[in-house]
Amino acid sequence: MTSSSKQAQDQPETSEPTLKSLRTKMSKSDEKKKLKDIEISVPLVYGNIAFWLGKKASEYQSHKWSVYVRGATNEDISVVVKKVVFQLHSSFNNPTRVIEEPPFEVTESGWGEFEIAMTLHFHSDVCDKPLSLYHHLKLYPEDESGPLTMKKPVVVESYDEIVFPDPCDGFLARVQNHPALTFPRLPSGYNLPPPVQGEDSGKKKRGDTKDHSLGQWFTSFSEADELLQLAAARQQVQAHIAKLRRQISLLEGQNQTIKTGSDP
Repeated sequence: MTSSSKQAQDQPETSEPTLKSLRTKMSKSDEKKKLKDIEISVPLVYGNIAFWLGKKASEYQSHKWSVYVRGATNEDISVVVKKVVFQLHSSFNNPTRVIEEPPFEVTESGWGEFEIAMTLHFHSDVCDKPLSLYHHLKLYPEDESGPLTMKKPVVVESYDEIVFPDPCDGFLARVQNHPALTFPRLPSGYNLPPPVQGEDSGKKKRGDTKDHSLGQWFTSFSEADELLQLAAARQQVQAHIAKLRRQISLLEGQNQTIKTGSDP
């Protein structure tokens, strides 16, 4: 799902992404000053990329893979996410991996597919409850009859919007104008506190996945892409409806001919 034709030709094997089908609401239990009827949403993508090792592949080491949680537009999500705990299969050394700074990802190698649990822990002013996401590690393309290739990885990603209702004003002030978030329209007359000074630019750079080494394979989740996909799907549906109407018309004509031929 990219805009350029070259990138479209290089698109990896990938499952159909989930576009805005999930919208997970979180809540915070403390009694700090909150803004009612306001929501902050954080678009997230989670999934995996798997590369076949080709001639280097062995019985137990056939693929190198990475599982991750990232911003939908590859922005730094550490402004909201404090750490991510990845739970791998028990056969791995240290199967519980705690990643406390971006990029929130784990890279390993192996041969088997299994479910990975990813638990997101948020900063204290965001939410006091963790969020668990689940992803089935995919190593092989959907068309398993085709030959394996080292040129294109298998990419499987899901989209979710994490929604934080009734945020406290401190959280709002800290994340205002941050590109990883969808910021709400504030009530008339409400003035935010001054923005909190950000951390050093080097840390921001590390959390920004726009220059990620695997970034060329990431699925693009954007409003424009969604509209293009919806338009393409609508055209396919309309073409299918037109085909069915032609078939119905043909059958009705045949029935009319049979009926006419059978009349005395």
